[in-house]
Amino acid sequence: MATAFSVILVTAASDEEAGRIAHELVSQRLAACVNILGPIRSVYSWRDQVHDESERLLIVKTRAELVPEVEARVRALHSYETPEVIALPIASGSEPYLDWIWAETRGAGK
Repeated sequence: MATAFSVILVTAASDEEAGRIAHELVSQRLAACVNILGPIRSVYSWRDQVHDESERLLIVKTRAELVPEVEARVRALHSYETPEVIALPIASGSEPYLDWIWAETRGAGK
């Protein structure tokens, strides 16, 4: 069942924005858990300029099938024109933890 899950990385401009996105994803059962790390320092190129900004990193745990919905929700809630939404497959993990992700996300049940 491990291939049925994803971790999604999302950066946000502030604690408030990160918290709002995290609460929305969990309350809508699009994610079982969202960790918020930071502040982190992001150095990136945007419109031919190098930026050096403080951000928060969200680590979203969800079902792989929900990734498109998570992305759509993040895009709707986010202040950035092009928010980071990078989904990584979970290759393996603790079976009880993966069962918990499955149970806490939309469409609960195996």
